[in-house]
Amino acid sequence: MPTFVQILDFIGTFAFAISGIRLASAKRFDWFGAYVVGLATAIGGGTIRDVLLDVTPGWMTNPIYLICTGLALLWVICFGRWLIRLNNTFFIFDTIGLALFTVVGVGKSIALGYPFWVAIIMGSITGAAGGVIRDVFINEIPLIFRKEIYAMACVVGGIAYWICDLVGIESYGCQLIGGLVVFLTRILAVKYHICLPILKGGEEAED
Repeated sequence: MPTFVQILDFIGTFAFAISGIRLASAKRFDWFGAYVVGLATAIGGGTIRDVLLDVTPGWMTNPIYLICTGLALLWVICFGRWLIRLNNTFFIFDTIGLALFTVVGVGKSIALGYPFWVAIIMGSITGAAGGVIRDVFINEIPLIFRKEIYAMACVVGGIAYWICDLVGIESYGCQLIGGLVVFLTRILAVKYHICLPILKGGEEAED
């Protein structure tokens, strides 16, 4: 039977893969290209995290990540027109993946004995790095480089996870609360146009 963390990981993989494939379809990629974009979105952050933590990336030992991405591609092929008509489809699936992958990254880092500040960074990488790779593949400016709150939502969720752990909440409770905080932070930031201050350099010379 899969563990609770594995279930979160699989759902996050499916959600992130759909977000990547959905954008690839908007760019008119073929099926293989869309699969590659979806797979990179789904496993990119986790692969970088595992390399930094000196463990074998999960997709190299378990084909479920490749299968989940294939199912996501099939889902978009079958229901693509319906998904395209829903303007917020990409945002919802991307936010779900962001939340689930963040807590998976935090939890895995803690299980390996790393301190919480490392776990929060690893959670942010797990959640946000796949989206960066996706955006580079489809020739878009990555979300974390725009004024939208994206990776910062991962940090807030990681801190919430840490606080829950400090007060003695069980690991699955920490994961649920941390993921919910990431999800709500991202939703509220977009809904109410909350963003970080823009770093301003020197004024451009007028012509």
